[in-house]
Amino acid sequence: MAAFVIADVDVKDPDKFKEYSKLTPNILKTYGGRYLIRGGNVEVVEGTWIPNRLVVMEFESIAQLKRWYNSPDYTDALKIRQESSESNVVVAEGVES
Repeated sequence: MAAFVIADVDVKDPDKFKEYSKLTPNILKTYGGRYLIRGGNVEVVEGTWIPNRLVVMEFESIAQLKRWYNSPDYTDALKIRQESSESNVVVAEGVES
């Protein structure tokens, strides 16, 4: 069953965050993940949540997602993201088709 990372990222240090943006795609790909949304325009049609930078990533399973997130490959990139932004991140399983 597919699993997703959904993140609302408020970038505080754009120059440092660029480092994260350069590192992450190859690491994500190594673990079978892919971006579905990576920034871009967001339109609120209901409610009060106004995301800063919305990111959605897809993995084949929650287990594979956690392998990526907890991997030694992602550790340095994660630290850069946490130092250069404030984020709200959730993971969720998709529905079976």
